[in-house]
Amino acid sequence: MADPQNPTTIDRKARIKIPYEAPPARPAAERVKDFRETFLPLTPERAMREAGRCLQCPMAPCVKACPAGNDIPGALRKIEQGDFLGAAKIYRRTSTMAQICGRVCPHEQLCQCACVRNKNHEPVLCGALEAFVADFERAQNPFHIQPGPSSGKRVAVVGSGPAGLACAEQLILQGHAVTVFESASAAGGMLTYGIPEFKLDQSIVDLLIEDLRHAGVEIRTGAAIGKSHPVDALLRDGYQAVFLGTGASIPTCMQVPGIDLPGVFPPDEFLARLNNDPAILPEGWRQPLTVGSRVAVIGGGDTASDCLRTAVRKGASQVTCLYRRTETEMPGGKKDRLLAAEEGAEYRFQIQPIRFLAGSDGRVSAIECLKCELGDCDAEGRRRPIPVDGSNFIVEADTVVCALGYGANPEIGRTTRGLAIDKNGLFQTDPLTGATSRPGIFAGGDAVSGPDLVVSAMAAGRRAAAAIDRFLHNADT
Repeated sequence: MADPQNPTTIDRKARIKIPYEAPPARPAAERVKDFRETFLPLTPERAMREAGRCLQCPMAPCVKACPAGNDIPGALRKIEQGDFLGAAKIYRRTSTMAQICGRVCPHEQLCQCACVRNKNHEPVLCGALEAFVADFERAQNPFHIQPGPSSGKRVAVVGSGPAGLACAEQLILQGHAVTVFESASAAGGMLTYGIPEFKLDQSIVDLLIEDLRHAGVEIRTGAAIGKSHPVDALLRDGYQAVFLGTGASIPTCMQVPGIDLPGVFPPDEFLARLNNDPAILPEGWRQPLTVGSRVAVIGGGDTASDCLRTAVRKGASQVTCLYRRTETEMPGGKKDRLLAAEEGAEYRFQIQPIRFLAGSDGRVSAIECLKCELGDCDAEGRRRPIPVDGSNFIVEADTVVCALGYGANPEIGRTTRGLAIDKNGLFQTDPLTGATSRPGIFAGGDAVSGPDLVVSAMAAGRRAAAAIDRFLHNADT
């Protein structure tokens, strides 16, 4: 009889016969009526059966494809045996937020894409299994971060997004006193303000933050670091090290006529005002946002999909994505696009907006566009869109969201002497440690890489925490 603890005895022929079952999801007609999560949790029986489909590949391509390096085969062996807490423990070795990553990671581009069974488009549902065991563990024990013995060292973490929270967790485990400075009214960064609840229930983020507080992490909201209180002031305040996890939160703006018309929104404002409690929003965003009947979202990333799906849930009868290349060049995840289309959103390709037009009430009422052809590839390998002269046409829209990406906030770079940044305002760091050009100052996440995945930011925060711990110990020698 095969021993599931020993991959060399796995009967892969038997496992390959276990049929694929699609991840359980709520019907589109039901889920568009609310903001509850799209996917349903696995049952224990389904989880064990799904884990049994893993072939326990000796080379473990799924592990190599995971930015966190999760031991996916090891966790799945535990799940197959019904040892869900054991599986959760394996994930926690490399992941601070398995509950979150199991939901929001584009698994179809990462671990599940690398799965050998994906050759037949039937990958093991690594993400759903990760979320299942993390949920199981949370139900058993809401507080599982155990701080280490006090080191007497203090670290400031700037930003409470995935990178900052992961860094804070790892530092508190090493016994360092950690204070997180967050400029917004609530902690969580893009986890709170940027991801709709139909992808990630906010209670999961709140529990992680409460877990950190319970372990001793101090989180100060409404505490902006920059011009009025620069990074150097933190060092003068007695912090022996600083981690910058400030993200990339400045929306990319189109430079076209009519961009300032009422009814034209950046994606951060659109998503925050429609997904968050007004009490935690900036004062200018607290009034209700009225979504019109015809919503156009410009852009092709995951944020664009989130805006499309949000507009559908807010009752828009016509929701359209305008993208200047083809679907092949779209940077966002295919899974989210399929969900958006299933929920009623329409995708229109090779279209370049050139002007926003106002109606009689002064609000946006239409978009003037040009058709595009694709030329040679750009530096990222995507074919360049070339507008076709004279191909002008009109797309009617009473609400427009310009979801073209995000850039770094330049404030800390401007106010911190000797801190190297690149032309885009991103911190320049050692990729292995997160060390910046200033000793004792580290950085990670989107503030270094530009807009990227939650799991990548989390992994960067953990790597930086390990380097900060070494830095603090070396400071005593």
